[in-house]
Amino acid sequence: MNSLLPTTIAGSLPKPSWLAEPETLWSPWTLQGDRLVEGKQDALNVALHEQRRRGIDIVSDGEQTRQHFVTTFIEHLSGVDFSQRETVRIRDRYDASVPTVVGAVSREKPVFVDDARFLRQQTDQPIKWALPGPMTMIDTLYDRHYKSREKLAWEFATILNQEAKELEAAGVDIIQFDEPAFNVFHDEVQDWGVATLERAAEGLRAQTAVHICYGYGIKANNDWKATLGAEWRQYEKSFPLLEQSSIDIVSLECQHSHVPMDLIELIRGKKVMLGAIDVASSEVETPEEVADTLRKALAFVDADNLIPSTNCGMAPLARDVALGKMSALAAGADILRAELTS
Repeated sequence: MNSLLPTTIAGSLPKPSWLAEPETLWSPWTLQGDRLVEGKQDALNVALHEQRRRGIDIVSDGEQTRQHFVTTFIEHLSGVDFSQRETVRIRDRYDASVPTVVGAVSREKPVFVDDARFLRQQTDQPIKWALPGPMTMIDTLYDRHYKSREKLAWEFATILNQEAKELEAAGVDIIQFDEPAFNVFHDEVQDWGVATLERAAEGLRAQTAVHICYGYGIKANNDWKATLGAEWRQYEKSFPLLEQSSIDIVSLECQHSHVPMDLIELIRGKKVMLGAIDVASSEVETPEEVADTLRKALAFVDADNLIPSTNCGMAPLARDVALGKMSALAAGADILRAELTS
């Protein structure tokens, strides 16, 4: 593994067609029962193999064992009824049919721990595992029980902390909390969002990360981004709070976005998982484009704290595109690494 500029991916990779419908979010499984368990493990192994073959240093499951980065975790919790569905506005962006919180939420058994343990058995490389963050979880539900976004977020933070501690015990090196909602609900981020995130990460010896992006490359997200103007300054709200937090790594979107690079200065001292791959485009970046993005970031983050990554997950992309983008990420990091060590 490269200790300087170690590469990773933010989240998902496309699933093979024998497991789920390609290039589709929330795609139903094509297998059932024991075959599904076996198929998920096979897909996880394929995702791991491709990450290693393409030069990714900090590997993950590519989210092969879950349909969605939020709801797959929620469906394992008690107190949430998936048969009672309501239409809600997701991150003030698009409408979706979501399950309903009908009682006290709790985690009766581990959700991803067996999958993480399986991944750990397959590799000696550092592994990263993603969990939904408390604020993004509450934004993907209809709450009929607590009737308070903050109360429900604190409950989810406690549940996430339980899961995170068991993931750590299973050998996970970096536990990432996905919080795209941080780019939307700025007052709540300040009032209790960062506090509940820290509760989710409390007591962990593993490194902790928060991933804040502008979403998958789907139409609803792309349409929203088109309304944000020439500069996307949402990070200006959360970064000063995160710089003072206990979270170790901040993951953000940079490639082909309108995020001013100098906003990274607001998290000086933190490790930065920098999105140098655009997941909203099927055009594969050149290694030189990736290196240029990373090079510009070095004005605001020390090289020892820079982790080249993707803007977001790549589940909606064609597999050959996603694989090409991982290769470009690694090759771009190689270019800059050579410059820094020559």
